[in-house]
Amino acid sequence: MLFEQITIVGVGLIGGSVGLAAKARGVAARVVGVDRDPSALAIARRLGALDSCCTGLAEGVAGSGLVVVCTPVDRVAEVVVAVAALVPPGTLLTDAGSTKAAIVAAVRGRLPVGVDYVPAHPLAGSEKSGPEHGSAELFVNRATAVVMSPFGADWGRTLAVGRFWEALGSRVVLMNAEEHDRVLGFTSHMPHAVASAVAGVTHSDWLRVTAGGFRDVTRIAAGDPKLWAAIFEANKGCVLSALSAFTNQLEQFRALLTAGDRAGLERWLTEGKQVRDALGT
Repeated sequence: MLFEQITIVGVGLIGGSVGLAAKARGVAARVVGVDRDPSALAIARRLGALDSCCTGLAEGVAGSGLVVVCTPVDRVAEVVVAVAALVPPGTLLTDAGSTKAAIVAAVRGRLPVGVDYVPAHPLAGSEKSGPEHGSAELFVNRATAVVMSPFGADWGRTLAVGRFWEALGSRVVLMNAEEHDRVLGFTSHMPHAVASAVAGVTHSDWLRVTAGGFRDVTRIAAGDPKLWAAIFEANKGCVLSALSAFTNQLEQFRALLTAGDRAGLERWLTEGKQVRDALGT
């Protein structure tokens, strides 16, 4: 048992899954949920993700050794600062936001002495949303990026957050905030934009003749548009860099196809295949 009590702020897919995993794996004796939507809390409570719940932040974080902020990325910083002002020294905060540098910048200098915030990002999302889609197994064998002591916190506090995510089943990867955003711009954020673009240029009348390839490429385009617009805005520079690299790659393909360069096309496709094969199933 790592914590006697934890609080999850924002009980959607990720927050609900944190609660389910924490309960199933004995990570916390008691799990409290806080959300502005009473219906989300009711669903999470019914599914066994929470022991208690409320809509008030002060009530919800009272007595918790760890607070996990699972709100949309554009609310993470304000919630972290608000929680930090309500909890006693020794309380540990983490989050599950998909971007890190903007959050770290917004929180810097606003934490009271003794309250440590160690940002994190479990790479375990889904195109679905809401606690009803949560799973105790969501984080198993999935990477979780943990930002290394961005505010000068004791190294032990960073390790404690890492142990928490590992206890939920994750593989922890230590990174700094800027590296996280640069890498995720390529591996998560840009692919979502590409999936949406592929779906966006496809006429609805053609869907009856689509197959597995189209479904695989466009699956993540079904994600919450508000959530993803906030992610793109928060990581704008890194996403634009990733899109430039992607555009250059497509231009290479266009040039090879235009020239009828069969050998070049095969080399171009082989490069992509080698990267995908290295990932495994």
